[in-house]
Amino acid sequence: MTTAPTSTSAPAPARARLSPLLRLLILTQLAFNVGFFAVLPFLAEHLGQAVGMAGWLVGFVLGLRTFSQQGLFVVGGALADRYGIRPVVLAGCALRIAGFAWLGFAERTWAVIGAVLLIGFAAALFSPAVESEVARQAVVHEQEGGSRTRVLSLFTVAGQAGAFVGPLLGALLLSFDYRTVCLGGAGIFVLVLAGHAWLLPQHIPGRQRVRVRGGIGPMLRNRRFLALCCAYGAYLLAYNQLYLALPAEVERVAGSQAPLAWLFALSSLLVVTAQLPVTRWVGERLTLRRSMAVGLLVIAAGFAVVAAVRTAGLLPVAGFVVLLTFGQMLVAPVARAWVPDLAEEGRLGLYTGALSSVSGLIVLAGSSVTGMLLDSGLPAAVPWLVLAAVPLAAVALLPRQTATRSSVAPAAA
Repeated sequence: MTTAPTSTSAPAPARARLSPLLRLLILTQLAFNVGFFAVLPFLAEHLGQAVGMAGWLVGFVLGLRTFSQQGLFVVGGALADRYGIRPVVLAGCALRIAGFAWLGFAERTWAVIGAVLLIGFAAALFSPAVESEVARQAVVHEQEGGSRTRVLSLFTVAGQAGAFVGPLLGALLLSFDYRTVCLGGAGIFVLVLAGHAWLLPQHIPGRQRVRVRGGIGPMLRNRRFLALCCAYGAYLLAYNQLYLALPAEVERVAGSQAPLAWLFALSSLLVVTAQLPVTRWVGERLTLRRSMAVGLLVIAAGFAVVAAVRTAGLLPVAGFVVLLTFGQMLVAPVARAWVPDLAEEGRLGLYTGALSSVSGLIVLAGSSVTGMLLDSGLPAAVPWLVLAAVPLAAVALLPRQTATRSSVAPAAA
């Protein structure tokens, strides 16, 4: 997907305003995450306590949810290219409603697994459709004098805000029971479905529809795109350590995992408050490639801090969370903003979905290795040093960039 070269001149504020469609899609991400994170954080305890599942089976069910979502993103993206985003988003919302309602009443293992698979597949439909259209509209916004990376940063902030608000809503509903939590999450998606049936255009100007067949081969031969997927997968593997290596380290230094809640809250608040200023500062100075490179180096530094400082209590892990979060601010929006420059014309949904699917496979394999390192009996600093090397190696994988600038000086959105 080719785009006009970006300009370095500051745009007029009027030209940099977000279109109604972009505002709808960004609010969509907020609503998606509020509904999802109202339910997910309490699922493991519900399965273990109320349903009576063994620990290994709980882990298996959670893994199935991740697989049915991330692994099938490429399918949802291809369907969005073929049929447009409206039917795919509406179908995904309907399936999410059905999945949450089913989960609320599921009491047997097979029913729980069916509901969880439905919940995951629903996201595999609507998420790549929304993300690909946000990326495409961000390119249009850039051509009109705005900032592509700022649009993707707003999308990230909206998602993080939803991830922050969702658990608070879920905890409130949990005072009744988990069924109420699930039905509350389903209710949010009912509102999203109704809003999109009303507001989402039947046809979006400039969006072509292509056949599903014929897109996979060229994508697999696109070395620059696959290099971006590998680099993004390294970032996601590093980010996943918030849920794997970080809890183990907090347990080691604090004797419990109670401080984790505060560390997660710190990460969310940093994204919500600092993402846009960071994007503004970086967008005026760095190309897409350099922004991702700096972000990966910052993430590597976060792992190195924990490996190097072993006697300061929770301070090193707090430093890790801060550096990892700032690295995320540099890498995540930029990677999505880069995909339109690498995608085949008319197949942005396929490429957006493949970015998540390929990087998800990298995280799956890398997390298994990380778990082995954490349980190996090696000195506690060794896994962190190995993890620091992953984003460092990813810098070398970043493809060359043909665009002249990553964005123009952003105006207020």
